[in-house]
Amino acid sequence: MIELDTMDRRILRAMARDATQSASALGRVLGVSQSAVWRRIKRLHENGIILGQRLDLDAERLGFGVTVFLGVKLATKGRVSLDDFERAVSAIPEVQTVEHILGLYDYRLRVVARDIPDFERVLRRRIMMLPGVGDVEANVLLSEERRPGPIG
Repeated sequence: MIELDTMDRRILRAMARDATQSASALGRVLGVSQSAVWRRIKRLHENGIILGQRLDLDAERLGFGVTVFLGVKLATKGRVSLDDFERAVSAIPEVQTVEHILGLYDYRLRVVARDIPDFERVLRRRIMMLPGVGDVEANVLLSEERRPGPIG
């Protein structure tokens, strides 16, 4: 684990707000040179602090107005490997995230759909047909507020 100083943390906070900023723009905002910012970002990537950048799409504007979190309990642990379930569920385009969790359910899925009937179709025809699926609990997302994680 590398030691992060104040400037590293400032860079990470600025990138968490907008990861599309260039090193030059970050340098202007933070009061340091573009090359100093670039070297620090490169070091943060090399040390695994920054894992990558991703595109954050607005599902609703793309026609997916419903987001549902599904708790999935596998009915046949041991008969179906976790890898097989994860591979199969990850192939469903409406499933945005697959999280293996500890608790009442084995997995938590984030699923998007055009509307509730579309979600029901995805649930019945795709998710419930996966190997090993037992109990499922659905929670419809009403609103969401994004907060960047702790930077220390």
